Amino acid sequence: MPAWSKRLPVLPGSRRAKWAVLAAWLILLVALGPLAGKVGDVEDDGPNAFLPGNSESAQVNTELEKFRADELTAAVAVYTRDGGLTAADRAKAEADRERFAEFAAEGRRLPPTEPATDGRALITTIPLAGDDDLGDDVDAVRKITAADAPAGLTTEVGGPAASLIDSVEVFDSLDSTLMIITGVVVAVLLLITYRSPVLWLFPLLAVGFAAVLTQITTYLLAKHAGLPVDPQSAGILMVLVFGVGTDYALLLIARYREELHQHRDRHQAMRVALRRCGPAVLASAGTIAVGLACLAFADVNSSRSLGLVGAVGVCCAFLAMVTVLPALLVIAGRWVFWPFVPRHGAAPRRDRTPWAAIAAAVARRPRRAWLASLGVTGALAACAFGISLGLDQAEMFQDEPESVVAQERIAAHYPSGASDPADVVTRADGDRLAKVRAAADGVPGVAGVGQPQDTVRSGGHTLATFSVVLKDAPDSEAAKDTVAALRTAVHAVDGAHARVGGTTAQTLDTQRAADRDLTVVIPIVLLVVLAVLVWLLRALTAPLLLLATVVVSYFAALGASHLLFEYVLDFAAMDWSTPLMGFVFLVALGIDYNIFLMTRVREETVRLGHARGVIAGLVGTGGVITSAGVVLAATFAVFAVLPLVTMAQLGVLVGVGVLLDTFLVRTVLVPALTLSIGPAVWWPGALSRTTGTAAGTTVVTAAELSAGTTVGAAATGTTAGTERGAAKDTAASTTTAHRDDRG
Repeated sequence: MPAWSKRLPVLPGSRRAKWAVLAAWLILLVALGPLAGKVGDVEDDGPNAFLPGNSESAQVNTELEKFRADELTAAVAVYTRDGGLTAADRAKAEADRERFAEFAAEGRRLPPTEPATDGRALITTIPLAGDDDLGDDVDAVRKITAADAPAGLTTEVGGPAASLIDSVEVFDSLDSTLMIITGVVVAVLLLITYRSPVLWLFPLLAVGFAAVLTQITTYLLAKHAGLPVDPQSAGILMVLVFGVGTDYALLLIARYREELHQHRDRHQAMRVALRRCGPAVLASAGTIAVGLACLAFADVNSSRSLGLVGAVGVCCAFLAMVTVLPALLVIAGRWVFWPFVPRHGAAPRRDRTPWAAIAAAVARRPRRAWLASLGVTGALAACAFGISLGLDQAEMFQDEPESVVAQERIAAHYPSGASDPADVVTRADGDRLAKVRAAADGVPGVAGVGQPQDTVRSGGHTLATFSVVLKDAPDSEAAKDTVAALRTAVHAVDGAHARVGGTTAQTLDTQRAADRDLTVVIPIVLLVVLAVLVWLLRALTAPLLLLATVVVSYFAALGASHLLFEYVLDFAAMDWSTPLMGFVFLVALGIDYNIFLMTRVREETVRLGHARGVIAGLVGTGGVITSAGVVLAATFAVFAVLPLVTMAQLGVLVGVGVLLDTFLVRTVLVPALTLSIGPAVWWPGALSRTTGTAAGTTVVTAAELSAGTTVGAAATGTTAGTERGAAKDTAASTTTAHRDDRG
């Protein structure tokens, strides 16, 4: 065990300090608790929240703010009839248009209704103020459009305003839905894991403390330190805190239970448990937090937000699990484990589990084991070839909202870009405006160029803006090609500094930024995680091995998820952000379980030698890591029920990857490779130069492993150095130990 780990704080396990720790948490939550409900106040749901920060489309959104005191956005009422519109249909649309006028932004007039050339549709565009009343305005427009429609006339309301409101409604229900479902899933899994009517409440209560602290910290950092927060990252944050926090609780409680068999004083048992599992938990939290923080190098604002906010959540979960949870457990006493109460001096209760049999099988034929594991992961990884990336607006939701249906109606009867044109902002000095408009009008794929809407003075120049209607649907590949050509054309006008934005331009910029982020962020994450592993394991070979297995696991998860998306969930494609988000989460979380395993293996290797240390480490961590993996996978799987396809895909990818890490990579692949390589896996550390079994230890036979038994310290994970340090504490507490655990 590293020397620095003995200096880790163990106050929560102390006889008097436990009360101080609990009191400090309660004071903190009472004093700052009201801030936890204010995260929504600092969320950025503006037009640039999900865009690359310096993209041209984001610059256009910023420039457009200069043209108006209030942000404008449009709703589009669509009226269609398959057999052709009737006089009553047109009268209905005209009557609605008159009523829409009261919702138009101040100073804005409604354009005339625009009939389709095929005579089967017409649209009315309503310019709305993009303020706090936008949701009410869209709802009112929808009620007017749907009311008293002639039989056979189909009506929908779409456009940018309606799309925004439909998306906001998804995120409004996101937090509460995720919290309820995640809480129930975690509670059920803890009940199954502990088979105790009481114990499961303690990790859940500690996670609750962590969740409140996370929200408080997130709000304060967003308010005073510029932490970017958007609705997506705020929703994912709570799932991450629940999953990671529960993992750490499972690890700590399992080690505490072991130490209760060795120590009469429960406070001493907790202090030893904290010293022994503390390094692994700290390294795990640090790896996940630093890995997520690497997303700060991403261009896409939503990716940066998710990474930084997630790092805050992991740190808060770690702090709660090593402070308030130990304090609560030692305050409550041994009875919380009822009906399986660990008694001092009694042999640990060991159910027959498959881990010893698996360890024995891996030890007998390690090369065959890792070859078979690589065969399975390689076959799954091969399924990742042929993945289609990019979702259009209609494919972003598992159930199509009204705005998507409206866009489909428009695309069927009009130039598809009519409801959501591109925006051009240009300098209008001299004849530059005319040249830019002419250049735009000559681009193939442009259906029409609108008149300049406004002019303003900015930076010594006159700025103007106008719209460009595209022939193709705003979210189509053809429309993105048109926008790229449009940008080339207007950029060529000397001195105009023209920029092209709008929905299609935003999609194009996000796609390009996602490609760039994959090539930039992934190497950074790998280097950072490698550095943490080298520091933790004091070796180079083992960290490289672990990192390679996690990367293999990621590609296997990507391939398996692709099969699920295409043949089970029927998703049209994978969102551009999913591969990067999935990689960061899976590398950070996947290495988590390898850290738990290899720190235990290293500890056992000091006592038992390399081969026996690997086997004892696998047996000793099998149950708790499996439970942790199932809990974490289940929490992320909650995303699969959400209406937003991007979040459902992320949840499935991470859930599948965690299960692969738990049941295949950590259970078979890593131990088998470690056994095949031998002590050289610890190169260049001191353990790489030792062979055989440490002196004075008892030999564990293959038969004993197959029977699920372990001997002496191999079962409890004790080390001679730690025992000597613990002996002093035990001697100091002998006068009070006899009265410690009567409950």
